[in-house]
Amino acid sequence: MNLPVALTIAGSDNSAGAGAQADLKTMCALGVYGVTAITCVVAEVPGKVSAIQAIEPRIVAEQIRLLFEAFPIAALKTGMLYSREIIAAVCDVLEAQPKVPLVVDPVMVATSGDPLLQPDAVALYRERLFPLATLITPNLDEVKTLLGREIGSLEEMRRAGLELAAAYGRAFLIKGGHLRLDPSVDLLCEPDGIVQEYSAPFVPGISTHGTGCTYAAAITAGLAKGLPLPAAVGAARQFLANAITQYLRWEKDGHVTDALHHFAPRP
Repeated sequence: MNLPVALTIAGSDNSAGAGAQADLKTMCALGVYGVTAITCVVAEVPGKVSAIQAIEPRIVAEQIRLLFEAFPIAALKTGMLYSREIIAAVCDVLEAQPKVPLVVDPVMVATSGDPLLQPDAVALYRERLFPLATLITPNLDEVKTLLGREIGSLEEMRRAGLELAAAYGRAFLIKGGHLRLDPSVDLLCEPDGIVQEYSAPFVPGISTHGTGCTYAAAITAGLAKGLPLPAAVGAARQFLANAITQYLRWEKDGHVTDALHHFAPRP
């Protein structure tokens, strides 16, 4: 059996709810062989980031180069890249590889509010990484960073998505979870002005740690299997909704920890 191969370029989350660990679980659950290039080691649990250790950029680049040499990478995604130096190294090596679908999850801030991207690195996303992307998947906090304004409604999401898609000539998936609407709505905005809407029930009262990583990884898995972009987004949205609604929960010493259930039974 030869499974499609998908690459995630992301940080390591020791709680396994986000980052490369969540990406691998997602890819495995969706029938794709996942491989990784680790950019940072992050000490975190849902709600708290206590330490970040960046990997040397040359090591990040070598992981990617070696994987492209050994595997038929069918699609890839980027998650936490953290610094200008790592972003530059990733772009250098990707520009030298055969072009395959790339999902850019512009990870800037953790669900806990802790910063996951150095302030001077945003410009390099715009200048070098976005032009390589098939799809860019910002949440509303990241849209605010990219456009410099708050997004407070579905109509403002639509305008922002079309503005970004036109500015960069790339498809943008604007994720609306932070609006806390029920149902929750995401918008796929393409440079030609087409907007497609995806919705799922909003589930209150649980941690959303890792939802962005899981969503982008599921889209990447769909693209690796040959799905067109709108279909890959739709299938990924259903997968994420299922992982959220069947969430896992542990209690220890009065503290509650939630996690997405990447292997929850699917209808």
